[in-house]
Amino acid sequence: MSARGTKLEKYLPSSESFDINEFPFYWVARLNALYSMEIEKTLKPMKMDISRWRVAMLLRIHGEMSISDIAEHALGKLPTITKIVYRMKDEGLVSVEQSEADGRVSVVCLTDQGIENVELVRQRTEGLFKRAFQGFTEPQIKKTTQLLNRFFDNLSVD
Repeated sequence: MSARGTKLEKYLPSSESFDINEFPFYWVARLNALYSMEIEKTLKPMKMDISRWRVAMLLRIHGEMSISDIAEHALGKLPTITKIVYRMKDEGLVSVEQSEADGRVSVVCLTDQGIENVELVRQRTEGLFKRAFQGFTEPQIKKTTQLLNRFFDNLSVD
């Protein structure tokens, strides 16, 4: 369905009636940049960065994952995620083992030190997330998540 000639036209950057303040991707980009700056400030004193934090949280949620699954969930390039995982291994935060089912697959999981690190980071970032959700109701947060997921799905279609 085309947005041309409809009320949706103002959301098309190519339209004369485009309004950047009504453009969701403008706000998504600004929110992501601001979130990245704030989370990096919180993580830096713990010698953690957003890339390692993302990998650690995925492993905390999923238990163990292949490097390619981490890359898929983190929307990262496989070589980049591989470097991050092996840096985390060198720091004692994760272990990397060959999959018993498929020797070509490397399976990653948090070490005890990695679990402790994740819990510390979760405690120290709690205030940031409380601040971000301030003034929102649970239904508003759920609806926002659903809408963002729909944008993601729309853009994921090849």
